[in-house]
Amino acid sequence: MSEPLEPVNQLSYEEAMQKLEEIIATLEENPASLEESLALFERGQTLLQHCAALLDQAELRVRQVVVEENDEDSG
Repeated sequence: MSEPLEPVNQLSYEEAMQKLEEIIATLEENPASLEESLALFERGQTLLQHCAALLDQAELRVRQVVVEENDEDSG
């Protein structure tokens, strides 16, 4: 992970998941120092939280569309 880290909040869901998968692979395949492993773990946690927030936002949007469609159908 020598590349500069992008701010997590600027990543799309797909980008964040890809980076999370890369971190998991790195931790599984390349034993690192405790400090490096902790940094990767912390980055992974941040990415995971970001993905969960994006999924929550998407779920809210879907629910809003469904409610709007139901209102139109019943009105």
